[in-house]
Amino acid sequence: MNIPSTLKYTSDHEWIKIDGDYAIIGITDFAQGELGDIVYVEIETEGESLAKGDVFGTVEAVKTVSDLFMPLSGTVEEINAELESAPETVNQDPYEKGWMIKIKISDPSELDDLMSAEDYKSVTAG
Repeated sequence: MNIPSTLKYTSDHEWIKIDGDYAIIGITDFAQGELGDIVYVEIETEGESLAKGDVFGTVEAVKTVSDLFMPLSGTVEEINAELESAPETVNQDPYEKGWMIKIKISDPSELDDLMSAEDYKSVTAG
């Protein structure tokens, strides 16, 4: 299982790449593996300001639909439009081409609540 040390993580299995006042967010390799073949990604929150913990979209796999949760409060600046026609990209490349949203962080203090790769490994080890 791939857990890049340069990213931050949540217990909801989202990864976060911090870039100044912005963050790129997706689901982890562990999450896509648990979901199985992803057939649809729905994100209709572009331009919206959402609080940490709010649902920013859903991901649909063959067997289930899962909500996607905001790991940080912020405004959704961009969504990955490629996922509309190629949702399987999340399975193939969850940390690069399979990213989901880019946000402008509104509360930098929330960064302290995110997990390191080592912390996230202990969550997925069960």
